Amino acid sequence: MRIFGIGIDVVEVARISQAIERQGERFLVKIFTPAERAYCELQKNSALNYAARFAAKEAVSKALGTGIGANAGWLDLEITRLPSGAPALTLHGAAAAFARQQGISEVKISLTHARDYAAANAIALAGESIP
Repeated sequence: MRIFGIGIDVVEVARISQAIERQGERFLVKIFTPAERAYCELQKNSALNYAARFAAKEAVSKALGTGIGANAGWLDLEITRLPSGAPALTLHGAAAAFARQQGISEVKISLTHARDYAAANAIALAGESIP
């Protein structure tokens, strides 16, 4: 297995909070999947959780080398949780097709947040998974 790419992103929570206040549902539907929105809305500080997912999507797009666009749209990158609670990534649509074409077998992510900032990193791995 080899490293295809890495990515990192930091987001000000206030920036995401302001976008939600200004644009409301239009912003949320454009950026986050229904499952992501459902999860974030159940949290005590939804803006903090939205910001972490926003940062993760940016970090993943950097690890893929695509940025957000034709090969990896916002809704193509879904941040999920494993049963253990660890964050995970599910690729959909154009991003899943791009990953298959590039031989990317896995993308690992890590999220963190504090009161004012959320951050994420991602590493895209290519080749066969090690059992």
